[in-house]
Amino acid sequence: MSLLKVGICGASGKMGKALVKAVANNDQLELVAALEHSKNENIGKDVGEVASFGKLGVEIISDAEDFFSKSQGVIDFSFASASIENIQIASKHNCSYVLGTTGFEKEQIKKIEEVSNLIPVVCSANMSIGINVILYYAEMFAKNLGNDYDAEIHEIHHNDKLDSPSGTALAIGEAIAKGRNIDLEKNTIKSRWGIENKREKGSIGFSTSRGGDVIGDHTITFAGTGERLELSHKAGNREIFSNGALKALIWLKDQSPGYYTMSNVLGLN
Repeated sequence: MSLLKVGICGASGKMGKALVKAVANNDQLELVAALEHSKNENIGKDVGEVASFGKLGVEIISDAEDFFSKSQGVIDFSFASASIENIQIASKHNCSYVLGTTGFEKEQIKKIEEVSNLIPVVCSANMSIGINVILYYAEMFAKNLGNDYDAEIHEIHHNDKLDSPSGTALAIGEAIAKGRNIDLEKNTIKSRWGIENKREKGSIGFSTSRGGDVIGDHTITFAGTGERLELSHKAGNREIFSNGALKALIWLKDQSPGYYTMSNVLGLN
């Protein structure tokens, strides 16, 4: 069986390094390309050495056309603006695409959906298998508990994380809203600073913390009268995200063009 030729966008970032190690250790995949922006200090270096894995013979480059021409499947954990440019180039080279970048605006998501008509795309705010199981149960809990249980979502991440709330927290909110058959945007509590009004029934609250080197913790609370239910996920390392991304990439190679999520990969739909 021939190995799937894999390219990694954002290869010298925290997730990129974890992905380099994961791909290099996988017997179904071959790492053939590593991409970074042109001003990155690691351009020209061996990606294995940058990831503290050992020499792999794959140089980090900034030429996107060259990168995608080498790759059959791509994993992208970079920045929203870069990911939009990258995925459009990927469509010209018929690359399957696993997208774990967060912080997309609605117009950017539309562009991703348009590209998915040309190539198969797995897009997920969180590639962790555990988180995606929690999303499944968050929807189910919300559907069965109804508006009598107030929903609160709290997340904490490291102090370098830029988007807030996290893409995962928003995905949890969408799952709860779907379970209740409501619009998330119209039923979201974004901040309580200075607010003295009683919360509206059915609203979904978000709270965010940033500090230290926390990889990512998410807790969902359904608070009712006399009882409280909680779903919680704590990320102990970045391998959980890279392992999920690899699972998605291997699954994706047999799929037709389309927009998929980790629910599809895990058979949770």
